[in-house]
Amino acid sequence: MADLVRYELKDGVAVITIDNPPVNALSPAVWEGIDHAVQRAVGDPAAEAIVLIGAGTTFIAGADIKVFDTLKTKADSFARSAGTHALLRRMEDSSKPLVAAIHGNALGGGLEVAQACHFRVATKDAKVGQPEVLLGIIPGAGGTQRLPRLAGARTALEMCTDGKPVPTPKALAAGIIDHIVPEREGFSRADDLLAGAIAFAKDKARRREIRKSREVPNADAAASHDAIAATRAALGKTARGLRAPFAAVDAIEAGIQHGFDKGSERERALFAECVVSNESKALRHLFFAEREVAKVPDIPKDTPTREIKRAAVVGAGTMGGGIAMTYANAGIPVLLKEVDQAALDRGLATIRKNYDVTMSKGKMTQEQVDRTMALITPTTTYDGFDEVDIVTEAVFENLDLKKATFAELGKVTRPDCILASNSSTLDIDQFAQASGRPAQVLGHHYFSPANVMKLLEIVRGRETRKEVIATSLKLAKKLGKVGVVVGNCFGFVANRMLAYYMREAYLLLEEGASVEQIDRVLTEFGLPVGPFGMQDIAGIDVGARIRQYLASIGKSRAEGPQSAVPDRLYEMGRYGQKTGAGWYKYDAPGSRNRTPDPLVEQIAAEEAAKRGVTRRTIADDEIIARITTALANEGARVLQDGFATRAGDIDIIYAYGFGFPRHSGGPMFYAETVGLDTVLARVKEYRGRFGAYWDAAPLLERLVAEGRGFYSEAAVQT
Repeated sequence: MADLVRYELKDGVAVITIDNPPVNALSPAVWEGIDHAVQRAVGDPAAEAIVLIGAGTTFIAGADIKVFDTLKTKADSFARSAGTHALLRRMEDSSKPLVAAIHGNALGGGLEVAQACHFRVATKDAKVGQPEVLLGIIPGAGGTQRLPRLAGARTALEMCTDGKPVPTPKALAAGIIDHIVPEREGFSRADDLLAGAIAFAKDKARRREIRKSREVPNADAAASHDAIAATRAALGKTARGLRAPFAAVDAIEAGIQHGFDKGSERERALFAECVVSNESKALRHLFFAEREVAKVPDIPKDTPTREIKRAAVVGAGTMGGGIAMTYANAGIPVLLKEVDQAALDRGLATIRKNYDVTMSKGKMTQEQVDRTMALITPTTTYDGFDEVDIVTEAVFENLDLKKATFAELGKVTRPDCILASNSSTLDIDQFAQASGRPAQVLGHHYFSPANVMKLLEIVRGRETRKEVIATSLKLAKKLGKVGVVVGNCFGFVANRMLAYYMREAYLLLEEGASVEQIDRVLTEFGLPVGPFGMQDIAGIDVGARIRQYLASIGKSRAEGPQSAVPDRLYEMGRYGQKTGAGWYKYDAPGSRNRTPDPLVEQIAAEEAAKRGVTRRTIADDEIIARITTALANEGARVLQDGFATRAGDIDIIYAYGFGFPRHSGGPMFYAETVGLDTVLARVKEYRGRFGAYWDAAPLLERLVAEGRGFYSEAAVQT
């Protein structure tokens, strides 16, 4: 404990330094150390004031998240929170001025500790925030009570429900920070902060100033009431299926209406309710799963990587243009190639339009747009490709065309250049062989729109070098993506599983559910868009062409009956939003305003009759059960076949690639909350009702028999 929290006297001020690398997380020992050190300072006659500061690069970035896993019941959680509240109250009752000196981040419990200090000073680039909601919980150490008193209800509501950090200048204006410590030439930032905090603390001691946040009166009650009502209304649209954001509002409201003590009691009860919820468990699971995906078992941490300084993209369509934007946004110069000037001009116009939209939202200035666009060099030749470090192929999803493109790239690029394909389904090894240097080839499967979506599926070919994989993982971070390494099979992990999701959506449609019902049920479940709305955005023609290719080689995307409805829509030229009609009707080509189309219902009924299916009323619960069970069962096969390293990797792919609701933890985690025995029972029930294509994955059967789960070691021992 002495190592985690240090105590020393400097110029008559007790300096308490938290030193728990890398982010000074609030483990139980750190909490205890802070408590003891503050009480020691209060009793130290040589100390006239107290400064609390973090060692290293940050103040306190939050609680040790692993501690939450030890809170198994509401009673445990309530007791832990009550103890923390009492500890912070003892700090706040210090008879000597207590100043938090903030650099880096003061997040979650870190900001709650700072708010229990009498004053807060910070460097100009520090950030403060209450991001607990991102883990499915609420501030449990007084954050919902002290923050409204310092910053007002509106700011507190915003910070506690969206979880976004606030920069120092904004925090100063809001009243969260009391003073920004100026930098001095020739001094380190850490020295400046400590010296400034000591001077500030000594000044408060001379003035005998102590301000307890809990005693600051709340702002105007009417304004607070209006802010609470507005926040709840907004959350009704943006936080469907979530509990934590609403719980944060409830806790803030309790403190405003009933005072600090009653509000604190309500906060503790709500925190205890949230921390043991499936929502919080799911979000904490994804937090750790995202950190695990970069760990590939046979690629050591010290595997050499290369710096990607220049890039190229072949194909300026929707995906190619988005990938080029991704590189430019990261400050990496990129060549963008198309077959002719007309296609190139169309691609550049789309890129410019995307940046104009971003600028109109205030997220970029004209100068920033111009500077970023200047990093994209359009071309219709391979000139300059011998100077780039990586090329991403984003041409039409056609095997022969892609093989020909890789054969060209093998000739025009350096031997050490990485060659990546954005294919969403096709065999990476065939491209690798066509290039003449398969060790440098892999898949970089981006998700549309590529400049927005965070997932990058890194597809490992049979001969891909480890250094190429390691470089791709490093590049993903630089591009602002979450890179997940997967194996090379048709559809890889994301689209291989998606085929089973879509199979059930199509069959449910034929059996009697409507397009709008299926989409509604899945958006209410938490997906940003339902399967049919998603296809209308992506283009029905994309999936149709993949099915045509598979048919030509005697395969299908998923086992079982294949609905003819999507192919009939394709044959009618109904590709979705871009043609003004698809699964829905649209006001015009390119419009997003949609209405259900009775024609689709008619086609579904016709195809059901052809297959001898008796249509029926289908309950919403069956839609969720069928689709999530199909995903989990195929996910088990993906794990069993070794195409995903961990179940958590699949969850990250679906959370970031398809917007699977984070509060459900991903399809594999959701299956565990349902119970793998229940999932297996459903598979067997569906097999009896619908046919042998509903065959249980052997891994699922084995895990149930052994009483284990997808996250046990047994799940990857196949």
